[in-house]
Amino acid sequence: MAGGGQVRAIRDRIRSVGSTAKVTRAMELVAASKMRRAQENALRARPYAEQMISVLSQLAGHTADGDTSGAHPLLESRPVQSVLYLHITSDRGLAGGLNSNMNRAGASLLLEYQPDVERVAVLPVGRKGRDFFRRAGMDLVADFSELGDFPSFEDIRPIARIIMDDFLSGKVDKVVLGYQRFINAAVQRPTTLQVLPIEPPTEAADDGAATAVDFIIEPSPEALLDTLLPRYVEMQVFAAILEARASEQSARMVAMRQATDAANEMVNDLTLAYNKARQESITAELLDLVGGVAALESAG
Repeated sequence: MAGGGQVRAIRDRIRSVGSTAKVTRAMELVAASKMRRAQENALRARPYAEQMISVLSQLAGHTADGDTSGAHPLLESRPVQSVLYLHITSDRGLAGGLNSNMNRAGASLLLEYQPDVERVAVLPVGRKGRDFFRRAGMDLVADFSELGDFPSFEDIRPIARIIMDDFLSGKVDKVVLGYQRFINAAVQRPTTLQVLPIEPPTEAADDGAATAVDFIIEPSPEALLDTLLPRYVEMQVFAAILEARASEQSARMVAMRQATDAANEMVNDLTLAYNKARQESITAELLDLVGGVAALESAG
C-alpha cells in the first residue's frame, strides 16, 4: 500500500510539472507575439521581391535577342565545379522538428552535388545549421549566427556580399539557398532555390489579359542590370531569412503549445494518482487504528 513518502513524491511531481506548464505557456505567448511581427515582415517582403523578378524579366527581354548571358557577370553560367550552399536555420531550439527537417533537406541536397563537383562548401546562417554541418565535417566559409529575431536589410548585406564575391572571383560556380518557407502557423516547408548564377525569369502570359508592354529603358538594360542584379541577390537572401524567422516563431509557438497541453495532461494523471495514493494511505491508517483498538479490547 502507498505510504506517506509516495504521496509527498507525487505532490512534488505535480508542482514540478505545473511549473513547467507555466513556463511553456509563457514561451508560447512570447513566440506568438514574435510570430505576428515576423510574419508581417515576411509578407511585406514578398511583393517587393516579386516586383524585382518582374523588372528583371522585362530587362532580359530588352537585351539583344533576350540573351543576358554576357550582359553581367552575375548572369554568367559556367561548368559547375564548386558549389556554395547558403543554409538558413535558427539560433535556438525548442521549435519542434523545424531545424532537423531543414538540416536533413540540406544534407540530402549536398549529397546530390558531391559526386559531380570538386568542392561543396556551406555558409550557415544560424547556430543550429552551423553546428550540424560542423559535426559533419563540411567546409564552412563563414558563420552568421545571432542575427536576432528581426534582422534588418543591412544585417544581411555582408552575407550577399560574400556569395557574390566568391561567384565573381570564380571560387564557386553555383550558389544555392535553403530555408524554411512560411506557409501558415502550422506548416513550414523546406525550400531550395538557385541564387547564382541568376536565371532571369520569363513572365508567362497564360491569360489574354497579360500582354507585353514595350518600355523605353534609359540609359540601357545593361546599365540597369549593374544596379539591379546585386540588389536582387540581396533581396533574395533577405526575403529567405525573413521567411525562416517567421517559420521559426510559428514552429516554436506550436511546439510550446503542445508541450503545455502535454504538461497539463500529466498534471491531471498525477492528480488522479495522488488522490488514489492519498486514499490508500488514509485507508491504511484507519485499518491500523481499528486493528489497534481491537487489540486493546481483546487484551482488556
